[in-house]
Amino acid sequence: MAGSEHEAAGGSKTGCYPDPTRRDLLDHLATRRTIPAPNLGLPAPDRDEIQCLLTLAARVPDHGKLAPWRFIVYGREERVVIGRYLRQLWLQQEPTAGEDRLILEEERFLRAPLVIGVISRPLQEHKVPVWEQELSAGAVCLNLLHAASALGFSGQWLTEWYSYHSQSAQFLGAREGERFAGFIHLGTPTIPPTERPRPDLADIMTTWSPPAE
Repeated sequence: MAGSEHEAAGGSKTGCYPDPTRRDLLDHLATRRTIPAPNLGLPAPDRDEIQCLLTLAARVPDHGKLAPWRFIVYGREERVVIGRYLRQLWLQQEPTAGEDRLILEEERFLRAPLVIGVISRPLQEHKVPVWEQELSAGAVCLNLLHAASALGFSGQWLTEWYSYHSQSAQFLGAREGERFAGFIHLGTPTIPPTERPRPDLADIMTTWSPPAE
């Protein structure tokens, strides 16, 4: 495929295009990029587009049909409140924190025009292992990024310290037995995407053979 439109668009040479009708989908998968949240601007997905994004995001492998995940959409005014909270919480933990760091905490949920939280809520007493349920929540996060890209937006999947801090996680909407798989920051890219080094397939793939006796 040397010199193909796919490579010219910044995609990698995969050689996996047997069906021309699948070309757009494969190009999309091969060229998806993460745009940092501060480089995501307006317009953001509107109400109908959010419904579309979440519907698509939920179409993931889900053993047992448990839906072991849910979404939280954070509006603009609510994200301002969150910023004030994170600023104060950080100051409680780090009383000598400088103003620059406090501003950083206050603006964490304001970097992009839309933030959607993905909650992992596995059922502990179920035959489907908790690990598999948590993997399903991760698949939701990635599907949400792909759906956003397909609609012309971009996103960044972040967790950061407040995802793992019990007090802030509860403030942000996590209930008992739940935790955040991620916060998906969404908007319209204000900079062109850039490629980064990707793993060499030879370094991450092996073929199985029986263990030596």
